[in-house]
Amino acid sequence: MTPRQAGNPTGAAKGPRGFLATVGEIAGALLTPTGLAGAALETSWMGLHLGLYPLGLVGSRASDRRQGYRLGHLPPSQRGLAIQNVEAAETPILLVHGMVDNRSIFTVLRRGLVRRGFGRIETINYSIFTGDVRAAAADLGAEVERIVEETGYERIHVIGHSMGGLIARYYVTRLGGDQHVHTLVTLGTPHQGSYLAYTWNNGLTRQLRPGSALMDELAAPVHDCQTRFLVYWSDLDQVVVPQRNAALHHDDLNVHNIALHGVGHMSLPITSSVVHGISTALAHLDTSGATITPGVSSLRDRRTTPTARRGAGEVSVTPTR
Repeated sequence: MTPRQAGNPTGAAKGPRGFLATVGEIAGALLTPTGLAGAALETSWMGLHLGLYPLGLVGSRASDRRQGYRLGHLPPSQRGLAIQNVEAAETPILLVHGMVDNRSIFTVLRRGLVRRGFGRIETINYSIFTGDVRAAAADLGAEVERIVEETGYERIHVIGHSMGGLIARYYVTRLGGDQHVHTLVTLGTPHQGSYLAYTWNNGLTRQLRPGSALMDELAAPVHDCQTRFLVYWSDLDQVVVPQRNAALHHDDLNVHNIALHGVGHMSLPITSSVVHGISTALAHLDTSGATITPGVSSLRDRRTTPTARRGAGEVSVTPTR
């Protein structure tokens, strides 16, 4: 099944037939020109990321901040957003990495956001020995509240890659984080668990399995959640298995799912259509999640091919890189 076909909201592929179907989906996504190009990019980026990984370990956090509100020194691509919506341009954005990773995974995305006019980008590291999503969510809450206190913005944006998105979702939906998070963007997050978590057995991987107590808790009702969700998932994701488990389906949440074709798990934060899509969405969102103030200038042709909407708030896109 590709992202252009209807997804299974439960994400439950069970038994030998389910396993074979999942393998078939991966093969079908890979054996296309876009899939092969995506696999090549994934391999190249993973090699580069390994080189950047040690640099990402330096310090527990980093910040890109634009000082003051002067615009004359900014290039046109940065100036446009600040002119059209200074509040959107200055709303802090917090980037949260995945398991056994660090903030270096956001090297391209962070620079892309800065170049498109956003004035404060925060990246943090949490321990590679993190063993509990709930505890990590509480720690994330402390970071969010620190940023809120420092900046005076009552609500910020959070972007989470892989497990980072799950940590942020738990904070937003179970710890009252929607009071401080305006928009949560997740990239390749196992919202319904991943069968890859069965390859290693510890407390954390047990939480990441489909049907775990944590997954059941996240699936429980969420009352009056104010946060908007922008969810990217790909049919070539080799970490979230089956891949459609990275889509988020919850009746109580305002979710906009975007399915990608031929993008690997580690490549999600560097894909140009993803960077531009996030930038456009964070420029301004109305209550339905649709962009109403397109204040972000594209730095290159997107050349994406949207297809018809699949269900509530889900589209499929073939990205450029």
